[in-house]
Amino acid sequence: MDDRARGMQFGPEEMARLRATATLGDPVVVDDLGSADASRRLAEAEVLITSWGCPRLGDDVLRAAPGLRAVLHAAGSVRGHVTDAVFDRGILVTTAADANAEPVAHFTLAAILWSFKKAPFLANDARRCRDDWSYVDGRGELGGVGRTVVIVGFSRIGSRLVRLLRDLDLARVLVVDPVADPAAVVAAGAEPATLADALPRADVLSLHAPALPATRHMIGAAELAALPRDAVLINTARGSLVDTAALEAACGAGLHAVLDVTDPEPLPADSPLYTLPNVMLTPHIAGSLGSEARRMSAMALTELERYAAGLPALAPITRQDLAVQA
Repeated sequence: MDDRARGMQFGPEEMARLRATATLGDPVVVDDLGSADASRRLAEAEVLITSWGCPRLGDDVLRAAPGLRAVLHAAGSVRGHVTDAVFDRGILVTTAADANAEPVAHFTLAAILWSFKKAPFLANDARRCRDDWSYVDGRGELGGVGRTVVIVGFSRIGSRLVRLLRDLDLARVLVVDPVADPAAVVAAGAEPATLADALPRADVLSLHAPALPATRHMIGAAELAALPRDAVLINTARGSLVDTAALEAACGAGLHAVLDVTDPEPLPADSPLYTLPNVMLTPHIAGSLGSEARRMSAMALTELERYAAGLPALAPITRQDLAVQA
């Protein structure tokens, strides 16, 4: 993992728990798996605990680690570092994505509630319109009762968000996910829908699909044009889900957007999304940070303890999972 992840995720408590379960060599942490220190450690490693910044675990790394039996990820997606070679060797892979889903769902819920009353955008208007409050009527209907939220992706995060919205009993919720079980969607308190059917009904469109070849630019010019005039697009998933050029044009024409992720990250300095008052940009902060990130460490350490005790993993990832998950 990189130094930032180490400092944020593994403090004295986590290191004490690690030492209670595993034999640690020196150095304990590396961020370059091709170094002499890393090669020496890989030769004797049975388990890798990984996090943000982990290099790809390709054939060269695995040849240097003949005894490797488990890769326990103290973050969300393993797509960036786990290769087919890992699965080919039958190495256990786990993820702490469930722990990461909580803060993202909470952040997105807050964004939805603010969006019902266009709060981020009216806050921008307040900077310019200082003489009176007549601008409050310029961004469409305000309020959340009876509105429609469209969730794209009944994922770890999307399914949590559905349940949070159900408990508030404010809005109707539509779920777009071709691989989700419709019965599970209904049981969670939402209505299954196709993207074409859902978009014209969306007061808020919130994206929670994985970044896959099939989902790249799934929201393009036609999809953005299908949204109602005063709709809000929220993206706390991956920037590649949305065609950035189409988004810039749509927001330039009045679409409201709350964007925690973009494509690329960060956006070019001349992107109009920086200056539009109907756009809120944040620097990819919805996921785990600070104390939230240590919950992911705790989950990885629990997986390590279970591995050491011969118990099955709580959150294993298979090659097949990566075909439909982030």
